This record gives sequence, structure tokens and C-alpha cells, in this order.
Amino acid sequence: MTHVAQLPYNGFQENTYVVYDATKECIIIDPGCYSQEEKKHLLQYIENLGLNPVRLINTHCHLDHVFGNAHIAKTYNLGLEIHKMEIPVLDAVATVSEMYGFGDYEKSPQPSSFLKEGETIEFGNTILKNLFTPGHSPGSLSFYCKESNFVIAGDALFYGSIGRTDLPGGDYETLITSIKSELLTLPDETVVYSGHGQKTRIDFERDHNPFLR
Repeated sequence: MTHVAQLPYNGFQENTYVVYDATKECIIIDPGCYSQEEKKHLLQYIENLGLNPVRLINTHCHLDHVFGNAHIAKTYNLGLEIHKMEIPVLDAVATVSEMYGFGDYEKSPQPSSFLKEGETIEFGNTILKNLFTPGHSPGSLSFYCKESNFVIAGDALFYGSIGRTDLPGGDYETLITSIKSELLTLPDETVVYSGHGQKTRIDFERDHNPFLR
């Protein structure tokens, strides 16, 4: 069984995810830790569970999802993995961080490799499938684990809501199409871990999300 630890960080209360299984290998998705206290908390969490981080991944590259990229990359000697269409978003983070008052942002490394839609992320005994879910940002990805019935959806889909589309590279119709074609087609019982807020389920969002009716 694959476990998902949800750790909210920074002023945006962004959900950082540590995904691991019985082998103790783990991947870190969207490290949003900004302050030194948050960075220490994430490392201590990983150490307390005896985990071995093997991959660093971003669902997308808005500032609140990449604040901890440099720290994690250096601490565990990991290369960054993103979709290639997120490069302009990543490159803009330093400027956007200044605009939002996050002047101590430690610049993220450039990606060492690119994730492609339809391919898989494998570590330990876990397999995640890359789902292409743009709209909130141009190269957003979601990661689906069939065996353990969950999807990490970044800022595509939230409990009762969807990601904003008024940022550069966002598009409402693209996001709705992404959600309906890639996420709502997953099994009803699939747990959705979002980039902010509480987890939800595919069947609940299909039946109750006002943006998806």
C-alpha cells in the first residue's frame, strides 16, 4: 500500500506531499516549505519515518508549490522533474515572489528531466500514472495511483471547487476539459489530494462540484 502525507506550508497553505510505501522510498511532490522552520519540519518528518527520498516532482510551478525545490534538491541530491510546458512558469517565480512579498525565495534549480503525460513514475513498489491536466497552468500534471486509489491533482481540482484560471497561462475551458477527461473518468472511490485544502473523492466532485455540472 502507498501512503500519502499531506503537509501544508507557507502563506498560501499549499499542500506538500510525501508519498511512500513499505520499501521506505519516497517522492516529494510540490515542496512548498518557505521558512527555515518549515524546511526543518519537512526534513524532520521524512527522517522520523526513516524515508529515503528518491525523486523531486512538481505538479506545476507556481511560486507556492516550488518554494522548497532548492532546499530539497540540495539536501537529497535530487534533480527536479516537471512538464516541459512549465518552464516559463518556473522562470517567472523569482519576479512573482517579490511581487507577493516573498523576497527570501531560494531560486529553484532548473529541471533535470521532463515528465510526459501518459508515462509513469515508479519508486519502491509504487507506480503513478502522469495525467495531463492543464488549465490552471499550461503544463499541470496529476499523478494517479490505481493500486491505492488516489490521485494527487495539484491545483486542478479542489473540494467543491477548481483551480483559478486568471493567472498567466491559465484557461478556464482547458481546465474544465482536463478535469472531465482525465480526473472525473477515474473510479468513483478515488481519493483526490489537492494543492490546497482538504482531500475529496471523485464521486463527490462529480455529483456536487458546482463548476462541473
